[in-house]
Amino acid sequence: MDRTLVEMIAAKRDGSSLAEAEIRRLITSFTEGTLADYQMTAFLMAVFFRGLDDVETAALTDAMLHSGSVLNLDGVLGVKVDKHSTGGVGDKVSICLAPLVAACGVPVPMVSGRGLGHTGGTLDKLEAIPGFRTDLSTQDFARIVRDVGTCMIGQTKDIAPADKRIYALRDVTATVESIPLIVASILSKKLAEGIDGLVLDVKVGKGAFMKDEPRARELATALVRVGTRAGKKVVAVLTRMDAPLGCAIGNANETREALEVLHGGGPSDVVQCTFVLGAEMLVLGGRAKNLAEATGRLKEAIANGSGVRVMERMVEAQGGDASVVADPSKLEIAKETVELRASRSGFIESVDALAVGLTGVAMGAGRTRADQRVDPAVGLAIDVKPGDSVQVGQVLARVFVRTRSAADPLLERLSRAFTYTEAPSLVEPLVIDRLT
Repeated sequence: MDRTLVEMIAAKRDGSSLAEAEIRRLITSFTEGTLADYQMTAFLMAVFFRGLDDVETAALTDAMLHSGSVLNLDGVLGVKVDKHSTGGVGDKVSICLAPLVAACGVPVPMVSGRGLGHTGGTLDKLEAIPGFRTDLSTQDFARIVRDVGTCMIGQTKDIAPADKRIYALRDVTATVESIPLIVASILSKKLAEGIDGLVLDVKVGKGAFMKDEPRARELATALVRVGTRAGKKVVAVLTRMDAPLGCAIGNANETREALEVLHGGGPSDVVQCTFVLGAEMLVLGGRAKNLAEATGRLKEAIANGSGVRVMERMVEAQGGDASVVADPSKLEIAKETVELRASRSGFIESVDALAVGLTGVAMGAGRTRADQRVDPAVGLAIDVKPGDSVQVGQVLARVFVRTRSAADPLLERLSRAFTYTEAPSLVEPLVIDRLT
């Protein structure tokens, strides 16, 4: 005899496994309205405490994936590969990564998110480009991926709608941190893009969602296992997020920095992260035999300008001013610049990514609620990295604000992000591990 919906919730509460058909029925009932929000909340809390095994997690992912449309990219030739980052401070890599990988022959359909809390969002950064649209139809999305090689949009109402409703409940019921629920949320959206492969950048550290390496490794391993079970090629890379990635924080500011990478510049850590993830994408996409060859191809796409040209075509196709790709300085940055200077001489021990990210939120570069607007022009530049030698009075960071009076409380908050030491401390490598 089939269990009722309430019996299924009780079974998970008591630690029993649910059949794939039962999980599908739970999600279908929720989207159809026969399972109430409070009942889904009870199920989510049961999962938070009791967990899901891989079969259950894969079933939940599949049910959420098929709660909406799965994009048909059959008209796009080649192995289609996307990248997902679990989020951090200064992480603008998608903006330079997607056109570079596409320039090397791997199509990159990318559905991205907005910033929330201390982490920035790719959509907000792209929308700092005048006219750039991220609210395209799925038909336009598929066409641009086919014609240009990449397209970057936001989640539409048709893509994994069950995830959107479930995440809203998780956000207000203290169940966000459940790894099976995180896995199902990420993969249901990504698999809906019609991709063949996925590279995951799982951030670890103060500015990341996962603060410690064991939990980040657990999440990465689960994402690879469940994604592979769904028939996709999946690789995860663990990267450090104790200090901000790159120098720029803020939307137009970060987009400028990402575009500089396409021109052969940009901070070394942003370039390294781009090459590490891009090389994995090229190997998954069959355009390189190994990571060394793939890295060489990415460098060539920068040197010959093909990455820039793909970015220009994508921006134009999405309604934006493509001239900013050739001249990133055209992106508006707030006119008032106020400097934060070192209070003592010594070495920078740490730059707290969380503190920097929260400063960005306080100045209007980020949001604490999904319905808030961001100011694309305000932002920060962090001019030192952990391990750097500094002298008293040296500029540590610059704050870009609309009015000078807005800077004082921001500088006080930002100053707490920097700690000093008498001798240089060990600087940990950016990449921690690679999981397949």
